[in-house]
Amino acid sequence: MNLLAPPNSLASTPTLAVLGFQRQLVYHLHFWAFIAVAPLVMVQWKQNHYLLSGLLILFCLNALLVIAFLRLRGGYFLKGRLFPLLAVVCAAYSTAINGHAGLYWAYPAATALFFLLPLREAIGCNIVFVTIMAVVSFIKFPEADFWRITFSLGLTCLFAMIFAWLVGKLQEELTRLATTDPLTGCLNRSQLADVLNSQIQMRERYERVSSLILIDLDYFKTINDQWGHLAGDSVLRELCLRLRKRLRESDQLFRIGGEEFMVVLPETRQKDADVLAHQLLTSISARPFMDDIKVTASASVAEVSKGETWSVWLNRADQSLYEAKSLGRNQVVNAARPTPDSGTDTDETSTQATG
Repeated sequence: MNLLAPPNSLASTPTLAVLGFQRQLVYHLHFWAFIAVAPLVMVQWKQNHYLLSGLLILFCLNALLVIAFLRLRGGYFLKGRLFPLLAVVCAAYSTAINGHAGLYWAYPAATALFFLLPLREAIGCNIVFVTIMAVVSFIKFPEADFWRITFSLGLTCLFAMIFAWLVGKLQEELTRLATTDPLTGCLNRSQLADVLNSQIQMRERYERVSSLILIDLDYFKTINDQWGHLAGDSVLRELCLRLRKRLRESDQLFRIGGEEFMVVLPETRQKDADVLAHQLLTSISARPFMDDIKVTASASVAEVSKGETWSVWLNRADQSLYEAKSLGRNQVVNAARPTPDSGTDTDETSTQATG
């Protein structure tokens, strides 16, 4: 095993990519901290600082455990929280007994807190840390050094906090851009597998059924050809607004194609999803878009069946949507439920949308 190589794999979604980078950050912080601190164990032991030497041994053992957990299990040992605790204790105690030689370790310890802890926890820990270091400095050093140490350490924490906050905001914005459709603000296909798999897991573990609705605008190409692509974009944006008005907070709206959308309905039976699908088609056709563009849509409904994958679930809905198109559009077709014995499809129904 190459200890220098951090745990890394190609991420299939933006969420997994962020998690992967966080794990690499934690891995490298613990690995290089272990490399830097391990020799100090013997140094402090030879100077008869046995308590500090013991604390440094705990620090190194924790670093090795975190590295091992990341390599073997993909998670953090004790969520990585022992590192900041031991780093702060070791830095403060080393300063108390070693003077300036221990003080130098306070700065990397304070900075590391913002990379290992949530921002609010890191701010709280650093306030406590700076306070402790100020007390130690006041006792240990001349007054002029006390003020220099307190303000320089405080500024280091402030700069690290600003950097961590900006990185967090950047991460949120990049994740949003990667997971949403820029035109409509709906979720895009990058989140599709994760969301459907989570609903399948709820079905398998807790018998909580979920359904999905596929919606495809009828003759959308005609709108682009007759009124232009800007008008088509306006129709899509207004369409999403109309759909969201009829959805719950727990429902999730995806744009999975040019004019094709998907609604994921947690804990919803197919018959209830069918009712909602009719309401959605009615809200689309009830009044014109942009005052004079009349639009209808076709839809399909599929409830997740036990034992099927997300791709099979989505494919059943897609086949039913194709049928709704072939039957004349502006209607809802319910996907057939596979029978456990033969795997054939039964109970398929087609109903005309009202409005």
